[in-house]
Amino acid sequence: MKATITYGERTYKADLSEPIDISIPLRGGNGNVTAWYLPPPVISPVREGDFTGSVAEGGAVNFNTVAFNPHAHGTHTECMGHITAEFYSVNAALKQFFAMAELITVAPGKLGGDFVISEKQLRNALREKPPEAVVIRTLPNDDEKLSRQYSHTNPPYLTEAAAVCLREAGVKHLLIDLPSVDKEKDGGKL
Repeated sequence: MKATITYGERTYKADLSEPIDISIPLRGGNGNVTAWYLPPPVISPVREGDFTGSVAEGGAVNFNTVAFNPHAHGTHTECMGHITAEFYSVNAALKQFFAMAELITVAPGKLGGDFVISEKQLRNALREKPPEAVVIRTLPNDDEKLSRQYSHTNPPYLTEAAAVCLREAGVKHLLIDLPSVDKEKDGGKL
């Protein structure tokens, strides 16, 4: 299936039968990504009376309960509700659901005892006028990223200047392959 998309004054063609999956999938057990000191997600069959939601255990269908934390266990989307007293839904916060995105690749650089994504790295990687959405892929980008245990590792994060750079460039949606854009332990400075 092929699509032609007009965005601004440019036309793009996409082969929708060959998508590129950049998500980190959710799996139950120790092979899943974890962060923020949480145990791995749990995926277990529903059991109610004589019903078992597991074909492997003799049930007619697989019917699972999934317990996970989006911040700790894989690809997730955030909005202002992450830092406000009130609950906000990403779905309610979005005004449009499709956006042109630019994928950039950066190798976090050493700053003191940390690895960070800096304003300079973003300015070097981004086009002069980036689209509303930016996807940051960090290096190394290997299969280990799909099961990395981030807790207590001080994963790379964005410097404050890098975050300001994105905001000033008009970026409204930021996707990143790290547990957070913030430092793991920042003493509450978020």
